[in-house]
Formats: sequence, C-alpha cells, structure tokens
Amino acid sequence: MDIEFPYRFDARGRTARSGHADHVRDMVELVLFTSPGERVNRPDFGCNHLDLVFVGNSPELAAALEVAAQAALQRWLGDLLTVESLTVTSEEATLHVHVAYVLTATGEHGTVTVSGGALS
Repeated sequence: MDIEFPYRFDARGRTARSGHADHVRDMVELVLFTSPGERVNRPDFGCNHLDLVFVGNSPELAAALEVAAQAALQRWLGDLLTVESLTVTSEEATLHVHVAYVLTATGEHGTVTVSGGALS
C-alpha cells in the first residue's frame, strides 16, 4: 500500500493509503501538472503542461508537449512504469494528453487522460 494523493486522513484519523496502481496513476498526473521550478528540492521535476495554457495552440505545441511529457515520465517514473503510448492532440483551444502505460511491478495496464486549455 502507498500513501494516497492528495494527502489526507482516513476515517480512523490515519494517513490514507491507496493501492499501487492508483498511486502510480496519481504520480503520472503529478508529473504532467507540475511545472519545472515548482518543487524546491527537485527544480527540474515536471513537464510544463500547465505553463502552456497561455501559449497559442498549434500542432507544434502539441508535439513539443509530447516530447517533454515522454522525457519527464521516463526520467521520474521509469522504474515504476513503461510508457506504451503518449499522444497529445490539439483541438481548437484545448490540449488533450493521453498516456497508456504498463506497471513494471505487476504488468497491469493503466491510462491517464488530461485536458487543458491553451489560447488559440
């Protein structure tokens, strides 16, 4: 069992716990939504997804985010999962990020899909 994210207490007043698959899914979201420089002790953690909200949306932006997200997931979670596919699509004013992965410990498949606005 791993610690639940975001951190909270369970009904008994103890630190809430989650299963390994849920914990790794939460960690993937953390990597995608954390901006480099946001963490004091790990200034290069993250992939800049939220910083792109005010950048003009384009296929080039989607490609850049795809490369950044792939590199960040490999660097920070490479020992926990193998990314099977990572696609970033831009539709009108929204970027969609879809990550499909396999957990190293169990072989279980998982997916994370997030969307964020970018100005067009």
